Amino acid sequence: MTRVLLTGASGFLGRHTLPVLQKAYGADNVVGVSSSDYDLMDRSQVERMFEEVEPDVVVHYAAYSGGIGANRAYPADFYFRNTILTALTFEVAARRKVSKLVYPMGGCSYPAVATSPIDESQLWKGYPQNESAGYSTAKMMGTVAAKSYRTQYGLNAVVIIPGNMYGEYDNFSTLDSHVVPAMLRRYYEAELNGAKEVVMWGSGKPTRDFVYAADVAALIPYFIDSYDSYEPVNISAGRTTEIKELAETIAELVNFNGEIRWDADKPDGQMFKIFATERLAGLGLSCDTPLRDGLKRTIDWFAKNYATAGDGLRL
Repeated sequence: MTRVLLTGASGFLGRHTLPVLQKAYGADNVVGVSSSDYDLMDRSQVERMFEEVEPDVVVHYAAYSGGIGANRAYPADFYFRNTILTALTFEVAARRKVSKLVYPMGGCSYPAVATSPIDESQLWKGYPQNESAGYSTAKMMGTVAAKSYRTQYGLNAVVIIPGNMYGEYDNFSTLDSHVVPAMLRRYYEAELNGAKEVVMWGSGKPTRDFVYAADVAALIPYFIDSYDSYEPVNISAGRTTEIKELAETIAELVNFNGEIRWDADKPDGQMFKIFATERLAGLGLSCDTPLRDGLKRTIDWFAKNYATAGDGLRL
């Protein structure tokens, strides 16, 4: 039987992926670990992890991540730690002759000037957004590692690029969460507190491509069993959603009946960011959960876990 090691198992995508792997390969054959188990900045502990788990396959989610504020304050930490986490995991996996390594990087690693729909060929054609470049460029090195270790050691390493993920177990912190969890918390608390209006920055016209995290997790067994290339693959829905539509949908689903007011004097940010999914579709794969359905599941989870999900009020 295939023995699978999942690093970062207690994180957002990890918590979606662990049960998928357990179902596909058997619970006794899947080991999920986190930073409380091994310090992957320390080669001796990386070696110990591989020695103790003895994996055939590694799904390497472990990363040092945070919001834009943290990235701006600690860019060197994000660069250094993610570079080391990547390098040590690939190095030891190759020398231990694992049969497959699956490595995700974020869509933030694409160039700031990338044109939508963003296909995989644009990855090295410009510098990422400056605010998170330390993190983004360190994660990009996974593509170099995948090709390099395949060439020298025969490591079957594959790189996936999830789009703008959302779903249960996300980071709902007010200070550094992404757009869906931040907006969800804001409207949920506005309804909870009887607010009459919510003011949103910009015009609401920018468009994004959101993918339900469980859809991403569901595809990991395919990349373990059937994909054999260092060429990265975008994993996203490929659907265009206006920020205004997102806000109105979330407001409706949390039963917020107040006014949504758009402050057009505030910046919109990048107007159009959609991920190309032709390479994914060419593999016979897709991420099909409708946005409304995924949001409903996320809201239901958030409501049940409000007291412990980020910095929620304890009422």
